[in-house]
Amino acid sequence: MANAPYNSYQNSPQSLSLETFVAAVHDVERTQFQVLSGLKKIRQNFHHNKIYPDLSHLIDLHHSLQAIIDNANALQQQQPRALTEINLEERKLIYTDIPLHDEHFEQVRDLINWAMPHILTAIDEGSTIFEFVEENLQLEVVGILPSYLEEGYIFIPDNAHQHLHLLKYDISIFTSTEEKYRSLKTQIIKSVQQSLIQQPAQTLKLELVQEFPELPNPATYAITTDLEFPFQETILPVAKRCLLRHIFS
Repeated sequence: MANAPYNSYQNSPQSLSLETFVAAVHDVERTQFQVLSGLKKIRQNFHHNKIYPDLSHLIDLHHSLQAIIDNANALQQQQPRALTEINLEERKLIYTDIPLHDEHFEQVRDLINWAMPHILTAIDEGSTIFEFVEENLQLEVVGILPSYLEEGYIFIPDNAHQHLHLLKYDISIFTSTEEKYRSLKTQIIKSVQQSLIQQPAQTLKLELVQEFPELPNPATYAITTDLEFPFQETILPVAKRCLLRHIFS
């Protein structure tokens, strides 16, 4: 799973982070409660078929915790810091690293090893929903595709609210030292009440071309599904993944 955060979704599990585990040296039992409580909230979202941003957050957290287990040096980069000075002239806060002793590292590692099965169980639950939604989405090309596919339109239904959203998409590609990443951004151009839709997708595309002539021959896709799952938290992110896979397959 790749990254897919949504600002409109306010139930992100902020209580679960790398800092949560590093801070466990102060109270392991309390941190265990935090982890279980955070995972409970996430699974409640899953039970309502809301998988983002929780699923991507958990996958990222799992990768980070696994890196700490695999490489003890990663823990030192996440060690706690204390505010020791405020430089008013340069408007800077000066921090000092707090050394993490061997016994503390053992505590953190034991906590991570304890938490990993719980996190993986939640990831499996969210991934199962993702795969189910993906199997029940159909992506179709609208009209003739141009050679330039990194920008265009995608039509995605929100069956729970009886709307068809017409979105503009943009794909960005950036490369790190190790691998290439693709980022797909979407923006809702307009929403149409499904009961009022009488035009085929090709007609909707032509209307967008007339309204936004800067894209005279846009790549356009349409998603169809019978699912009535939450749009922002589930249908949209899965549809975006389907679009990326289709374009770069």
